[in-house]
Amino acid sequence: MKKKLLRLGMTLLLITSFSTACGSLGVKDEAKTNTNTADPVASNGNEPVKLRIMWWGSQARHDATLKMLDLYTKQHPNVTFEPEYSGFDGYIDKLSTQAASNNAPDIIQMDAAWLADWNARSQLSDLSEGINTADIDPKLLETGEYNGTLTAVPLGGNAWGMIYDKSALEKIGVAPPKDGWTWEEYFSMGEEIKPLLGKDQYPFKDGTADSTLYANYQLSKGKGWPITEDGKFNYDKATWLEYANKFADLRKKGIVPPPDVQLADIDLDPTQDMLIKGQLIFKGLHAAQVSAFESLKPNSIGVAAIPKAEQPGGWLKATFYFSVNQNSKYKEEAKRFIDWFINDPEATALDGTTRGIPISNKIVAEMKPKFNQGDQLTVEMIDKTAESSQAFNPGAPGWADFGKEEGDIKQQLMFGKITPEQAYDELAKAAKKYEK
Repeated sequence: MKKKLLRLGMTLLLITSFSTACGSLGVKDEAKTNTNTADPVASNGNEPVKLRIMWWGSQARHDATLKMLDLYTKQHPNVTFEPEYSGFDGYIDKLSTQAASNNAPDIIQMDAAWLADWNARSQLSDLSEGINTADIDPKLLETGEYNGTLTAVPLGGNAWGMIYDKSALEKIGVAPPKDGWTWEEYFSMGEEIKPLLGKDQYPFKDGTADSTLYANYQLSKGKGWPITEDGKFNYDKATWLEYANKFADLRKKGIVPPPDVQLADIDLDPTQDMLIKGQLIFKGLHAAQVSAFESLKPNSIGVAAIPKAEQPGGWLKATFYFSVNQNSKYKEEAKRFIDWFINDPEATALDGTTRGIPISNKIVAEMKPKFNQGDQLTVEMIDKTAESSQAFNPGAPGWADFGKEEGDIKQQLMFGKITPEQAYDELAKAAKKYEK
Protein backbone atom coordinates (compact mmCIF):
# COMPACT_ATOMS: atom_id res chain seq x y z
CA MET A 1 0.00 0.00 0.00
CA LYS A 2 2.85 2.34 0.87
CA LYS A 3 4.46 1.74 -2.55
CA LYS A 4 1.19 2.45 -4.33
CA LEU A 5 0.80 5.71 -2.46
CA LEU A 6 4.36 6.66 -3.40
CA ARG A 7 3.62 6.03 -7.08
CA LEU A 8 0.42 7.99 -6.85
CA GLY A 9 2.22 10.93 -5.31
CA MET A 10 4.96 10.90 -7.90
CA THR A 11 2.41 10.63 -10.71
CA LEU A 12 0.42 13.61 -9.45
CA LEU A 13 3.58 15.68 -9.35
CA LEU A 14 5.12 14.51 -12.58
CA ILE A 15 2.18 14.07 -15.00
CA THR A 16 2.22 16.43 -17.97
CA SER A 17 4.05 16.77 -21.29
CA PHE A 18 7.53 16.99 -22.68
CA SER A 19 6.08 17.71 -26.13
CA THR A 20 8.89 19.90 -27.40
CA ALA A 21 11.58 19.71 -24.73
CA CYS A 22 14.90 17.83 -24.43
CA GLY A 23 17.46 8.60 -4.84
CA SER A 24 15.15 7.96 -2.47
CA LEU A 25 12.15 9.92 -1.47
CA GLY A 26 12.39 11.72 1.80
CA VAL A 27 10.66 14.51 3.63
CA LYS A 28 12.73 17.65 3.60
CA ASP A 29 12.87 19.51 6.88
CA GLU A 30 10.89 22.73 7.05
CA ALA A 31 13.98 24.86 7.43
CA LYS A 32 15.15 23.77 3.98
CA THR A 33 11.78 24.11 2.20
CA ASN A 34 11.29 27.83 1.83
CA THR A 35 7.68 29.03 1.66
CA ASN A 36 8.39 32.75 1.77
CA THR A 37 8.37 34.82 -1.37
CA ALA A 38 10.57 37.86 -1.84
CA ASP A 39 10.13 41.13 0.06
CA PRO A 40 6.92 42.73 -1.31
CA VAL A 41 8.30 46.22 -0.74
CA ALA A 42 11.19 45.50 -3.10
CA SER A 43 8.88 43.91 -5.69
CA ASN A 44 6.86 47.14 -5.83
CA GLY A 45 9.90 49.39 -6.04
CA ASN A 46 10.31 52.06 -8.68
CA GLU A 47 14.04 51.69 -9.27
CA PRO A 48 14.62 50.65 -12.90
CA VAL A 49 16.07 47.13 -13.16
CA LYS A 50 17.28 45.39 -16.32
CA LEU A 51 17.81 41.65 -15.90
CA ARG A 52 19.93 39.71 -18.34
CA ILE A 53 18.56 36.21 -18.79
CA MET A 54 20.03 33.37 -20.85
CA TRP A 55 18.54 30.05 -21.93
CA TRP A 56 18.73 27.42 -24.66
CA GLY A 57 15.96 25.50 -26.38
CA SER A 58 13.63 25.17 -29.33
CA GLN A 59 11.84 28.01 -31.09
CA ALA A 60 8.70 27.14 -29.15
CA ARG A 61 10.60 27.67 -25.89
CA HIS A 62 12.06 30.94 -27.14
CA ASP A 63 8.63 32.26 -28.13
CA ALA A 64 7.01 31.23 -24.85
CA THR A 65 9.81 32.72 -22.73
CA LEU A 66 9.72 36.05 -24.54
CA LYS A 67 5.98 36.26 -23.90
CA MET A 68 6.60 35.53 -20.22
CA LEU A 69 9.19 38.29 -20.00
CA ASP A 70 6.73 40.75 -21.55
CA LEU A 71 4.07 39.70 -19.04
CA TYR A 72 6.45 40.15 -16.11
CA THR A 73 7.31 43.67 -17.27
CA LYS A 74 3.61 44.51 -17.55
CA GLN A 75 3.11 43.34 -13.98
CA HIS A 76 6.38 44.93 -12.74
CA PRO A 77 6.94 48.04 -14.91
CA ASN A 78 10.29 48.87 -13.34
CA VAL A 79 11.78 45.55 -14.55
CA THR A 80 12.88 44.96 -18.13
CA PHE A 81 14.94 42.16 -19.65
CA GLU A 82 17.89 41.63 -21.93
CA PRO A 83 17.30 38.10 -23.27
CA GLU A 84 20.01 35.87 -24.74
CA TYR A 85 18.91 32.56 -26.24
CA SER A 86 20.08 29.90 -28.67
CA GLY A 87 20.05 26.19 -29.37
CA PHE A 88 21.98 23.86 -27.08
CA ASP A 89 25.08 23.65 -29.29
CA GLY A 90 27.59 26.28 -28.23
CA TYR A 91 25.50 27.46 -25.28
CA ILE A 92 27.84 26.41 -22.48
CA ASP A 93 30.91 27.64 -24.37
CA LYS A 94 29.42 31.12 -24.70
CA LEU A 95 28.27 31.13 -21.09
CA SER A 96 31.66 30.00 -19.81
CA THR A 97 33.41 32.72 -21.82
CA GLN A 98 31.09 35.33 -20.31
CA ALA A 99 31.69 34.01 -16.80
CA ALA A 100 35.46 34.08 -17.29
CA SER A 101 35.24 37.79 -18.05
CA ASN A 102 32.79 38.45 -15.17
CA ASN A 103 30.04 39.18 -17.68
CA ALA A 104 27.60 36.32 -17.16
CA PRO A 105 23.83 37.06 -17.21
CA ASP A 106 21.86 37.61 -14.01
CA ILE A 107 19.61 34.58 -14.58
CA ILE A 108 21.06 31.47 -16.22
CA GLN A 109 19.41 28.29 -17.42
CA MET A 110 21.68 25.49 -16.18
CA ASP A 111 22.07 21.79 -16.86
CA ALA A 112 22.73 19.29 -14.05
CA ALA A 113 26.04 18.29 -15.65
CA TRP A 114 27.46 21.79 -15.12
CA LEU A 115 26.39 22.43 -11.54
CA ALA A 116 29.33 20.73 -9.83
CA ASP A 117 31.94 22.86 -11.62
CA TRP A 118 30.00 26.13 -11.35
CA ASN A 119 29.36 25.62 -7.65
CA ALA A 120 32.96 24.62 -6.98
CA ARG A 121 34.01 27.96 -8.49
CA SER A 122 31.41 29.82 -6.36
CA GLN A 123 29.70 31.27 -9.43
CA LEU A 124 26.10 30.64 -8.33
CA SER A 125 24.07 32.51 -5.69
CA ASP A 126 22.33 31.05 -2.65
CA LEU A 127 18.64 30.67 -3.55
CA SER A 128 17.53 29.17 -0.23
CA GLU A 129 15.48 32.27 0.63
CA GLY A 130 13.18 34.38 -1.51
CA ILE A 131 11.69 31.63 -3.69
CA ASN A 132 8.60 29.61 -2.80
CA THR A 133 9.67 25.98 -3.26
CA ALA A 134 6.93 24.41 -1.12
CA ASP A 135 5.25 22.76 -4.14
CA ILE A 136 8.45 21.21 -5.52
CA ASP A 137 9.09 17.55 -4.77
CA PRO A 138 11.90 17.42 -2.17
CA LYS A 139 13.80 14.78 -4.12
CA LEU A 140 13.99 16.98 -7.21
CA LEU A 141 14.69 20.15 -5.22
CA GLU A 142 17.71 18.50 -3.60
CA THR A 143 19.31 17.98 -7.02
CA GLY A 144 19.82 21.76 -7.15
CA GLU A 145 21.72 21.86 -3.85
CA TYR A 146 25.46 22.04 -3.35
CA ASN A 147 26.81 21.21 0.11
CA GLY A 148 23.30 21.67 1.48
CA THR A 149 22.70 25.08 -0.16
CA LEU A 150 20.17 25.59 -2.95
CA THR A 151 21.92 27.23 -5.90
CA ALA A 152 19.75 25.98 -8.78
CA VAL A 153 15.94 25.82 -8.88
CA PRO A 154 14.67 22.90 -10.98
CA LEU A 155 12.22 23.84 -13.72
CA GLY A 156 10.84 20.40 -14.57
CA GLY A 157 10.91 16.70 -13.68
CA ASN A 158 12.54 14.00 -15.79
CA ALA A 159 13.58 10.34 -15.73
CA TRP A 160 16.02 8.10 -17.58
CA GLY A 161 14.36 5.03 -19.04
CA MET A 162 13.72 3.29 -22.36
CA ILE A 163 11.30 3.58 -25.25
CA TYR A 164 10.47 0.83 -27.72
CA ASP A 165 8.58 0.39 -30.97
CA LYS A 166 5.51 -1.48 -29.72
CA SER A 167 4.07 -1.74 -33.24
CA ALA A 168 7.19 -3.58 -34.40
CA LEU A 169 6.98 -5.98 -31.44
CA GLU A 170 3.31 -6.67 -32.19
CA LYS A 171 4.14 -7.34 -35.84
CA ILE A 172 6.69 -10.05 -34.98
CA GLY A 173 4.58 -11.46 -32.15
CA VAL A 174 6.88 -10.60 -29.23
CA ALA A 175 5.41 -9.41 -25.93
CA PRO A 176 6.61 -6.05 -24.58
CA PRO A 177 8.91 -6.00 -21.53
CA LYS A 178 7.30 -6.53 -18.15
CA ASP A 179 7.75 -4.13 -15.25
CA GLY A 180 10.87 -5.03 -13.30
CA TRP A 181 12.60 -6.73 -16.23
CA THR A 182 16.26 -7.70 -15.83
CA TRP A 183 19.38 -7.34 -17.95
CA GLU A 184 19.25 -11.07 -18.63
CA GLU A 185 15.75 -10.61 -20.06
CA TYR A 186 16.91 -7.57 -22.04
CA PHE A 187 19.78 -9.44 -23.70
CA SER A 188 17.68 -12.58 -24.22
CA MET A 189 14.97 -10.53 -25.91
CA GLY A 190 17.60 -9.15 -28.27
CA GLU A 191 18.70 -12.63 -29.29
CA GLU A 192 15.06 -13.70 -29.68
CA ILE A 193 14.07 -10.68 -31.77
CA LYS A 194 16.98 -10.41 -34.22
CA PRO A 195 16.09 -13.51 -36.33
CA LEU A 196 12.57 -12.10 -36.74
CA LEU A 197 13.80 -8.78 -38.12
CA GLY A 198 15.08 -7.69 -41.51
CA LYS A 199 18.77 -7.58 -42.42
CA ASP A 200 19.19 -3.91 -41.46
CA GLN A 201 16.99 -4.02 -38.35
CA TYR A 202 18.25 -4.51 -34.81
CA PRO A 203 16.74 -5.04 -31.33
CA PHE A 204 18.91 -2.38 -29.69
CA LYS A 205 22.16 -0.49 -30.09
CA ASP A 206 25.66 -1.61 -29.17
CA GLY A 207 26.13 -0.33 -25.61
CA THR A 208 29.94 -0.50 -25.71
CA ALA A 209 30.43 3.24 -26.18
CA ASP A 210 27.25 4.27 -24.31
CA SER A 211 28.55 5.54 -20.96
CA THR A 212 25.03 6.22 -19.69
CA LEU A 213 23.95 2.63 -20.34
CA TYR A 214 27.09 1.36 -18.65
CA ALA A 215 26.31 3.54 -15.63
CA ASN A 216 22.84 1.94 -15.58
CA TYR A 217 24.42 -1.51 -15.66
CA GLN A 218 27.03 -0.89 -12.94
CA LEU A 219 24.51 0.83 -10.66
CA SER A 220 22.13 -2.10 -11.00
CA LYS A 221 24.92 -4.44 -9.95
CA GLY A 222 25.30 -2.49 -6.70
CA LYS A 223 28.76 -1.13 -7.59
CA GLY A 224 27.90 2.59 -7.54
CA TRP A 225 28.48 5.24 -10.17
CA PRO A 226 31.46 4.75 -12.53
CA ILE A 227 32.63 8.24 -11.52
CA THR A 228 31.61 9.10 -7.96
CA GLU A 229 30.12 12.42 -6.91
CA ASP A 230 33.33 13.28 -5.07
CA GLY A 231 35.40 12.71 -8.21
CA LYS A 232 36.83 9.19 -7.92
CA PHE A 233 37.27 6.71 -10.77
CA ASN A 234 34.99 3.85 -9.78
CA TYR A 235 34.70 1.58 -12.81
CA ASP A 236 34.33 -1.88 -11.31
CA LYS A 237 36.68 -3.93 -13.48
CA ALA A 238 34.80 -7.23 -13.28
CA THR A 239 31.49 -5.50 -14.06
CA TRP A 240 33.03 -3.57 -16.95
CA LEU A 241 34.56 -6.70 -18.50
CA GLU A 242 31.28 -8.58 -18.15
CA TYR A 243 29.43 -5.75 -19.89
CA ALA A 244 31.99 -5.10 -22.63
CA ASN A 245 32.40 -8.79 -23.45
CA LYS A 246 28.62 -9.25 -23.63
CA PHE A 247 28.32 -6.55 -26.27
CA ALA A 248 31.36 -7.90 -28.10
CA ASP A 249 29.52 -11.21 -28.39
CA LEU A 250 26.32 -9.48 -29.58
CA ARG A 251 28.37 -7.49 -32.10
CA LYS A 252 29.96 -10.70 -33.42
CA LYS A 253 26.52 -12.31 -33.81
CA GLY A 254 25.16 -9.29 -35.69
CA ILE A 255 22.50 -8.65 -33.05
CA VAL A 256 23.55 -5.00 -32.61
CA PRO A 257 24.33 -2.59 -35.47
CA PRO A 258 27.84 -2.32 -36.96
CA PRO A 259 29.74 0.63 -35.43
CA ASP A 260 29.58 2.84 -38.53
CA VAL A 261 25.82 2.32 -38.86
CA GLN A 262 25.21 3.05 -35.19
CA LEU A 263 27.27 6.25 -35.14
CA ALA A 264 25.03 7.69 -37.86
CA ASP A 265 22.00 7.46 -35.53
CA ILE A 266 20.77 10.91 -34.45
CA ASP A 267 17.93 11.16 -31.96
CA LEU A 268 14.72 12.67 -33.37
CA ASP A 269 16.15 13.29 -36.83
CA PRO A 270 13.44 11.77 -39.07
CA THR A 271 16.03 10.83 -41.67
CA GLN A 272 18.68 9.42 -39.30
CA ASP A 273 17.00 8.23 -36.10
CA MET A 274 17.12 4.44 -36.34
CA LEU A 275 14.02 3.87 -34.23
CA ILE A 276 11.95 6.37 -36.20
CA LYS A 277 13.13 4.74 -39.44
CA GLY A 278 12.13 1.26 -38.23
CA GLN A 279 15.71 -0.01 -37.85
CA LEU A 280 15.71 -0.27 -34.05
CA ILE A 281 13.28 -1.59 -31.42
CA PHE A 282 14.67 -0.28 -28.09
CA LYS A 283 16.47 2.94 -27.19
CA GLY A 284 17.57 4.53 -23.90
CA LEU A 285 15.93 7.92 -23.48
CA HIS A 286 14.95 10.78 -21.20
CA ALA A 287 11.24 11.05 -20.48
CA ALA A 288 11.60 14.61 -21.76
CA GLN A 289 11.92 13.24 -25.30
CA VAL A 290 9.07 10.72 -25.31
CA SER A 291 6.39 13.06 -26.66
CA ALA A 292 8.63 14.08 -29.54
CA PHE A 293 9.09 10.43 -30.52
CA GLU A 294 5.35 9.85 -30.22
CA SER A 295 4.70 12.77 -32.55
CA LEU A 296 7.10 11.35 -35.16
CA LYS A 297 5.86 7.77 -34.81
CA PRO A 298 2.22 8.09 -33.66
CA ASN A 299 0.62 5.26 -31.69
CA SER A 300 3.79 3.18 -31.96
CA ILE A 301 5.80 4.10 -28.85
CA GLY A 302 5.93 2.13 -25.62
CA VAL A 303 7.95 3.01 -22.50
CA ALA A 304 9.81 1.02 -19.86
CA ALA A 305 12.17 1.49 -16.96
CA ILE A 306 15.85 0.63 -17.38
CA PRO A 307 16.50 -3.10 -16.74
CA LYS A 308 17.58 -4.02 -13.23
CA ALA A 309 19.83 -6.53 -11.49
CA GLU A 310 20.23 -6.60 -7.72
CA GLN A 311 19.27 -2.92 -7.77
CA PRO A 312 17.42 -0.60 -10.18
CA GLY A 313 19.36 0.93 -13.06
CA GLY A 314 17.49 4.18 -13.81
CA TRP A 315 17.01 7.48 -12.01
CA LEU A 316 14.82 10.55 -11.65
CA LYS A 317 16.27 14.01 -12.31
CA ALA A 318 15.31 17.58 -13.14
CA THR A 319 15.18 18.70 -16.77
CA PHE A 320 17.25 21.82 -16.09
CA TYR A 321 17.44 24.76 -13.71
CA PHE A 322 17.48 28.50 -13.24
CA SER A 323 20.46 29.84 -11.30
CA VAL A 324 21.48 33.39 -10.38
CA ASN A 325 24.93 34.74 -11.14
CA GLN A 326 26.87 35.28 -7.92
CA ASN A 327 28.11 38.63 -9.30
CA SER A 328 24.66 39.93 -10.24
CA LYS A 329 23.74 43.38 -8.92
CA TYR A 330 20.08 42.32 -8.86
CA LYS A 331 20.03 39.03 -6.97
CA GLU A 332 16.81 39.72 -5.09
CA GLU A 333 14.93 40.80 -8.21
CA ALA A 334 16.27 37.74 -10.06
CA LYS A 335 15.02 35.45 -7.28
CA ARG A 336 11.67 37.23 -7.33
CA PHE A 337 11.39 36.54 -11.06
CA ILE A 338 12.22 32.82 -10.62
CA ASP A 339 9.58 32.56 -7.91
CA TRP A 340 7.03 34.07 -10.31
CA PHE A 341 8.24 31.88 -13.19
CA ILE A 342 7.54 28.59 -11.40
CA ASN A 343 4.48 29.57 -9.32
CA ASP A 344 2.36 32.09 -11.24
CA PRO A 345 -0.52 30.34 -13.11
CA GLU A 346 -0.62 32.94 -15.89
CA ALA A 347 3.11 32.66 -16.42
CA THR A 348 3.19 28.86 -16.45
CA ALA A 349 0.25 28.80 -18.87
CA LEU A 350 2.38 30.76 -21.33
CA ASP A 351 5.37 28.46 -20.87
CA GLY A 352 3.18 25.39 -21.22
CA THR A 353 5.35 22.30 -21.52
CA THR A 354 8.28 23.88 -23.37
CA ARG A 355 10.47 23.16 -20.34
CA GLY A 356 8.85 19.84 -19.59
CA ILE A 357 6.85 19.03 -16.52
CA PRO A 358 6.06 22.19 -14.52
CA ILE A 359 7.89 21.81 -11.25
CA SER A 360 5.00 23.00 -9.03
CA ASN A 361 2.52 20.21 -8.26
CA LYS A 362 -0.19 22.86 -7.90
CA ILE A 363 0.44 23.98 -11.47
CA VAL A 364 0.55 20.35 -12.62
CA ALA A 365 -2.92 19.75 -11.20
CA GLU A 366 -4.25 22.71 -13.18
CA MET A 367 -2.71 21.37 -16.42
CA LYS A 368 -3.96 17.80 -15.98
CA PRO A 369 -7.02 18.13 -18.28
CA LYS A 370 -4.72 19.00 -21.20
CA PHE A 371 -2.87 15.67 -21.38
CA ASN A 372 -2.43 14.02 -24.79
CA GLN A 373 -0.98 10.62 -25.75
CA GLY A 374 2.58 11.93 -25.54
CA ASP A 375 1.87 13.34 -22.09
CA GLN A 376 0.55 10.01 -20.88
CA LEU A 377 3.63 8.17 -22.14
CA THR A 378 5.88 10.68 -20.41
CA VAL A 379 3.98 10.08 -17.19
CA GLU A 380 4.21 6.33 -17.61
CA MET A 381 8.00 6.34 -18.01
CA ILE A 382 8.51 8.60 -15.01
CA ASP A 383 6.10 6.55 -12.94
CA LYS A 384 7.80 3.25 -13.86
CA THR A 385 11.18 4.73 -12.96
CA ALA A 386 9.88 6.28 -9.73
CA GLU A 387 8.77 2.84 -8.56
CA SER A 388 12.42 1.95 -7.97
CA SER A 389 15.26 4.31 -8.85
CA GLN A 390 18.81 5.33 -8.05
CA ALA A 391 19.87 8.68 -6.61
CA PHE A 392 20.92 10.95 -9.46
CA ASN A 393 24.60 11.91 -9.70
CA PRO A 394 25.06 15.38 -11.27
CA GLY A 395 28.78 14.84 -11.78
CA ALA A 396 31.96 15.79 -9.99
CA PRO A 397 33.82 19.12 -10.17
CA GLY A 398 36.69 19.11 -12.65
CA TRP A 399 35.50 16.11 -14.68
CA ALA A 400 33.72 17.97 -17.49
CA ASP A 401 36.26 16.90 -20.15
CA PHE A 402 36.56 13.25 -19.10
CA GLY A 403 33.48 12.26 -21.08
CA LYS A 404 35.15 12.98 -24.43
CA GLU A 405 38.19 10.86 -23.60
CA GLU A 406 35.90 8.15 -22.25
CA GLY A 407 33.91 8.16 -25.49
CA ASP A 408 37.01 8.02 -27.68
CA ILE A 409 38.41 5.02 -25.79
CA LYS A 410 35.12 3.12 -25.96
CA GLN A 411 34.74 3.79 -29.67
CA GLN A 412 38.18 2.25 -30.23
CA LEU A 413 36.90 -0.82 -28.40
CA MET A 414 33.68 -0.89 -30.43
CA PHE A 415 35.69 -0.81 -33.67
CA GLY A 416 37.90 -3.65 -32.39
CA LYS A 417 41.11 -1.62 -32.12
CA ILE A 418 41.62 -2.47 -28.42
CA THR A 419 40.37 -5.18 -26.05
CA PRO A 420 38.01 -4.68 -23.08
CA GLU A 421 40.98 -5.08 -20.74
CA GLN A 422 42.98 -2.46 -22.61
CA ALA A 423 39.97 -0.15 -22.62
CA TYR A 424 39.71 -0.45 -18.84
CA ASP A 425 43.41 0.40 -18.43
CA GLU A 426 43.06 3.40 -20.77
CA LEU A 427 40.00 4.66 -18.87
CA ALA A 428 41.83 4.35 -15.54
CA LYS A 429 44.85 6.17 -17.00
CA ALA A 430 42.70 9.00 -18.41
CA ALA A 431 40.89 9.38 -15.09
CA LYS A 432 44.12 10.10 -13.19
CA LYS A 433 44.22 13.56 -14.78
CA TYR A 434 40.89 14.43 -13.18
CA GLU A 435 41.06 12.77 -9.76
CA LYS A 436 41.85 15.08 -6.90
